[in-house]
Amino acid sequence: MSEATGQARIGFVGLGIMGQSMAGHLLAAGHPLRVYNRSADKARALVDKGAVWCDRPGDVAAGSDVVITMVGYPRDVGEVWLGPDGVLQQARGALLIDMTTSSPELAQRLASEAAARGCRALDAPVSGGELGAREARLSIMVGGEADAFAQGLPILQRMGQTIVHTGGPGTGQHTKMCNQLVIASTIMGVCEGLAYARSAGLDPQLVLQCISGGAAGSFQLSVMGPKIVKGDFAPGFMIEHFLKDLSIALAEADRMRLQLPGAEQARKLYAQLVQQGHAREGTQALSRLYGGRP
Repeated sequence: MSEATGQARIGFVGLGIMGQSMAGHLLAAGHPLRVYNRSADKARALVDKGAVWCDRPGDVAAGSDVVITMVGYPRDVGEVWLGPDGVLQQARGALLIDMTTSSPELAQRLASEAAARGCRALDAPVSGGELGAREARLSIMVGGEADAFAQGLPILQRMGQTIVHTGGPGTGQHTKMCNQLVIASTIMGVCEGLAYARSAGLDPQLVLQCISGGAAGSFQLSVMGPKIVKGDFAPGFMIEHFLKDLSIALAEADRMRLQLPGAEQARKLYAQLVQQGHAREGTQALSRLYGGRP
């Protein structure tokens, strides 16, 4: 705890599309903030506002009461937490929160490794994309021990609105897989509905206006639908990361002997987009495979 501000000292690793805004909310709330990102230029705006740059993830953890990681892939999480310059090498009695969408198995391992070093750990993946991060309206799914959740809740509330303790270590990641599976089939339905509208000679904007208030209404329809109509494929959440999430979900489903045909189809389509060079576009770029821009 900072003697000057009375606020928890926070370390933040991973300042991508969402991480920058999430870290920014913590800094704006008065938390002393230490940051690290592989590309140092992405930290510049936060450093200009008072954050302290660190050269390694371990340096972020040194002297931090809470360390948050928001990186790309499970392998990145493992490196940032367990590597020779990682968070667990320097954390001392800290609360460690991984907000990356990663594997439940890895989340359980990190919780065990953290406990062995006198720390607490939460897996707390998020939903809401860039807009939710920017407006601090994320939905946060939190796995871990109840006392660790209680400790982390005031900090998570700086970044999100819907924050649910889902159970023990790994359950946050399992819940995020449920979220991604629902999105996968829903975005396919949005693309198909708009492709049908165009082929039938309808005004896609009017179609969205008509159906978004009915039983078809969803975030994907109301937020991604207008982007699809405009041909706006800028990422709020990149295809390459969504494909990673689907692969994790389907691997878990295989382990549970559960068949998910909608997710299988979505993975095939998104893999096709990656092969075509669209890996870093937003998930709404799936519409390219249904006739592209109107």
